[in-house]
Amino acid sequence: MANFRLATLEDAPALLDLTLRAYEPIRKMGINFAAATADLALVEKNIRENMCLLMEEDGKVLSTISIRMPWGPSPGPFGVPHLWWFASDPDAGRKGLGREMITWCEETMVRDTLKSPAVSLGTADRHPWLIEMYKRRNYVIEGSKDLGRGHITIYMKKILIPDMVGQGAGGH
Repeated sequence: MANFRLATLEDAPALLDLTLRAYEPIRKMGINFAAATADLALVEKNIRENMCLLMEEDGKVLSTISIRMPWGPSPGPFGVPHLWWFASDPDAGRKGLGREMITWCEETMVRDTLKSPAVSLGTADRHPWLIEMYKRRNYVIEGSKDLGRGHITIYMKKILIPDMVGQGAGGH
């Protein structure tokens, strides 16, 4: 059975290996995501600065996703937790692995633990299927920006707690 937890610096080598294998198709498409060309120092920085989560089974890392906080050094655009660095083991052979990881992240960590009414993410306009995948997960396009990486970043947001939307951090 899969176990979910926060990553530690000891997990960095395994996360780097997973990330580079998972992002190989992204590199071949010429899409410049930071994770696609990560090195050990960047993985360690991500673990230190963000909530880097992982799914493991029998000691093997199967999937990872990170949450950048609005108060952190690299916040997302909407003042809510921002998902990034999402990768699942391409060799695991388990269909739905990524879906299981992102659902746990959205529901258990962002909604139930952080009590955030929404979550955001960004993806490349040039990616052939990610935007549609996130739309199927109820993400809505909220904006775009040229970050100078050779593609337009499409920012998407998903409402997690409809009753809290619009209340702000100090809502009553």
